[in-house]
Amino acid sequence: MIFNIIKVIHIVSVISWMAGLLYLPRLFVYHANSKIADETSNTFKVMERRLYWYICTPALYISWITGLFLTYYIGIEVWLILKILLVFALTLFHFVCGRWLAGFTDNRNLHSDKFYRFVNEVPTIILIIVITLVVFKF
Repeated sequence: MIFNIIKVIHIVSVISWMAGLLYLPRLFVYHANSKIADETSNTFKVMERRLYWYICTPALYISWITGLFLTYYIGIEVWLILKILLVFALTLFHFVCGRWLAGFTDNRNLHSDKFYRFVNEVPTIILIIVITLVVFKF
């Protein structure tokens, strides 16, 4: 019973985390097209900060904690090692997004909207691979 409860919490937290990782770079695309320190830019700053700190980051930690708990009970398999490596990549992407967020907050964004459009695909590709690994357990 506890295993299934932890699994549900894990799935919900991963969905929340991924929703944030898919949406945050899209906000960066729009923010990169706005003028520095205008009302639109300030609105994006609030949206990005809240998404990152109130949704993405707690979901990241809950995903990791519950995922490690589930790994303890499932045991290590090849597909799971690959999944964990990809989750490390997503975690790195999460913290890089935090750096980009800090740049926007300080009005010192260094990237174009095209850059953010490109990196917006990274979590999607990783998500597809992870889901494939989990479903087929290669």
